[in-house]
Amino acid sequence: MPSQIAHILESNPALFVAAVTVIGLFVGSFLNVVIHRLPIMMQRSWRSQCQELLELKQEPQETFNLNRPRSRCPHCGHMISALENIPVLSYLLQRGRCKHCREPISVRYPLIELFTALMTGITAWHFGFGWPALFAVLLTWALIAMSFIDIEHHLLPDDITLPFLWLGLGLSLFGIFTGMQEAIIGAIAGYLSLWLVYWAFKLLTGKEGMGYGDFKLFALFGAWLGWQSLPLVILLSSLVGAAIGIAMIVLRGRDRQLPIPFGPYLAAAGWIALLWGDAMIEAYLV
Repeated sequence: MPSQIAHILESNPALFVAAVTVIGLFVGSFLNVVIHRLPIMMQRSWRSQCQELLELKQEPQETFNLNRPRSRCPHCGHMISALENIPVLSYLLQRGRCKHCREPISVRYPLIELFTALMTGITAWHFGFGWPALFAVLLTWALIAMSFIDIEHHLLPDDITLPFLWLGLGLSLFGIFTGMQEAIIGAIAGYLSLWLVYWAFKLLTGKEGMGYGDFKLFALFGAWLGWQSLPLVILLSSLVGAAIGIAMIVLRGRDRQLPIPFGPYLAAAGWIALLWGDAMIEAYLV
């Protein structure tokens, strides 16, 4: 049966893209959980480590992870049932409000679900049926989660970044996106290049221009795409970051002193390079 399904999807590209897009919609619902809960889990872990280091008494806490407790309304605590958690559809049927207390639900949740579905469909369409599409979709989901966490908390969780960095190095053994030598050099060069920029900026200004999570994310792209793609990724991320940053200052009056997370721009640039990087580099060299 699995082989028959695989044959059907391989022979019907439109059906494959549609199926993967629907899966992306449901994954987007899960990413909402990750984006909300993972930073809280990290903060609880740091607090627990500090209390242990200082030999302070730790109060017992309710189990809190990606699975428990069940999702609930932040206003009234109403447990959300499976029927109330259907991506996008439940939000529309409930008119964006809690079924129990009728308080509004943030539109962010269906937007992330739709965004994840869209990015998943584009990735599947670009690569077509096969292993590259599977791993590219997994990376796309990870980048979405990291980007929104960084926007809200200025954090790029090691729990996501490091496993995908190692996955990229592992994939290089089979030459799926790049070769092993290019991946290893790319991971080293990606981390060290931003590390050097960080320290140069800090020595010159006394300020921290970026976080260590950015170094690891850039190393991740080096592992997945090889060292040759790093200049393209950093150029695209800088251009996008500068454009959006200037627009926010001009249109919204954002304080120039407020830090702007670099991770989402780096993630967007890396995703573009994953799909169209070779074509962009080839077009530039021709």
